Amino acid sequence: MFNALIVEKLEDGTTSASIQNISEDRLPEGEVTVAVDYSTVNYKDGLCVGPGGGLVRNYPHVPGIDFAGTVLDSSDARYKAGDKVVLTGWRVGEAHWGGYAQKARVKADWLVPLPEGLTPRTAMAVGTAGFTAMLAVMALEDHGLTPEKGTVLVTGAAGGVGSVATAILANLGYQVAAVTGRPETADYLKSLGATQIVPREDLAETVKRPLEAEQWAGCIDAVGGAMLARVLGQISYGGSVAAIGLAGGAGLPATVIPFLLRGINLLGIDSVMQPFENRKRAWARIATDLPLDKLEAMVVPATLSDLPQLGADILKGKIKGRVVVDVNA
Repeated sequence: MFNALIVEKLEDGTTSASIQNISEDRLPEGEVTVAVDYSTVNYKDGLCVGPGGGLVRNYPHVPGIDFAGTVLDSSDARYKAGDKVVLTGWRVGEAHWGGYAQKARVKADWLVPLPEGLTPRTAMAVGTAGFTAMLAVMALEDHGLTPEKGTVLVTGAAGGVGSVATAILANLGYQVAAVTGRPETADYLKSLGATQIVPREDLAETVKRPLEAEQWAGCIDAVGGAMLARVLGQISYGGSVAAIGLAGGAGLPATVIPFLLRGINLLGIDSVMQPFENRKRAWARIATDLPLDKLEAMVVPATLSDLPQLGADILKGKIKGRVVVDVNA
């Protein structure tokens, strides 16, 4: 028997989340059973835990799109009991039971061995948000970004992805301009390595001119919408924007002019279906390029009982940094 946060559908169409003690035979099919140590909270988790159910298709359900822990048993030769593993993506926590429980069972293909230098706790301080941030940094570098090219803009910088992206970029020697709509987070962002704070209102509206002065060598954008359209017109010649979110909307009121006249690149970053080898590459880079002292400064500790409120908070943009959920506390 083990504890899990179970979301159930009510007769009125809403959902209810509660901690229940359940048996291992209720776990879904999969080759590997994991004793979960830690999970975290992402925007998708908020959608799955909340009263509307969001992304969940079948009930009862265990949310949690990320987890890290220790293999209990495995029918796949790649993993054995005692191995430390991390999971992000693959619609775990949405279509498949996830990490808000003391045990999880998943397909072996979805797991990644935990790299040297990371513990399950630090891996969940990273989570999907940090994994996505690292994928974005790698994509920008693969398209020619170097610290010598100039300042990198990070939008939604106080959120989970933005916080980790800021810390990684600063640690790699980049000048980072952090965009935030919360002035009280300025000191926090500077502690992560941001050299410039950009008020959100400075970029919140599109302008009639398709091109503005070249200000940024690259950008990691968590906002989308009008802000992304505005930023595209400010990217330096040959620069790139890694798009990782849509907090400001899914529309893009932009023109093709920046692409045609400045040769810029708009790079879509998907963390859910990333191939195994690129996952390993990203986690290896996280272990070496993310300063763990900065990561620790982002951590907000939590337990399973905190998750319903945290799920509501993240949907309202009230969470700063990285929530680490100790599922055994």
